[in-house]
Amino acid sequence: MAKIRQWRLARWSGICGALFASALLAIMLGAPPAYASASSFTASVRFPIQTALMVSCANGGTGEVVVLSGTLRDLIHVTIDGRGGAHFKIHGSLDVRGVGLTTGAKYRGTGVFQSHYNFGAKGLPVTVTFVDNFRIIGQGSGNNFLVHGNFHVTVNANGTVTATVNNFRVACK
Repeated sequence: MAKIRQWRLARWSGICGALFASALLAIMLGAPPAYASASSFTASVRFPIQTALMVSCANGGTGEVVVLSGTLRDLIHVTIDGRGGAHFKIHGSLDVRGVGLTTGAKYRGTGVFQSHYNFGAKGLPVTVTFVDNFRIIGQGSGNNFLVHGNFHVTVNANGTVTATVNNFRVACK
């Protein structure tokens, strides 16, 4: 479980860092009072992945390390609205395959996620929402590793955090 969090954190820290740096730059430079119209762009990015993680429910419940490799696909959409606010939407999917180092069992990893980042023209208000579903499916029964996480934070125009949600759960089935 810690390996999944480290992997997700490393991946998202780069993306989030870039988004927040962009918003901070807009705040420091000062946004124009109004834009004539919204502008947007979309990018599709593929990341090769190779990682190892402990699947605690594998190998009859004693667990095993599974080495996974494959592709992470992200679709990133950015919009600057007519008032100078910035809106980022990221939708992604994961497709990996792997093998257990102890049993040699084959595994398939799938997952989908989406995240939304919204910044006001001067950086505030801000909302961030992230939903992730990640599955490592093994051969046979009882060794499927399921991860679900959702996170949300809202910061109002005064800089006060007005809402937070942070749910993370792991299940073996």
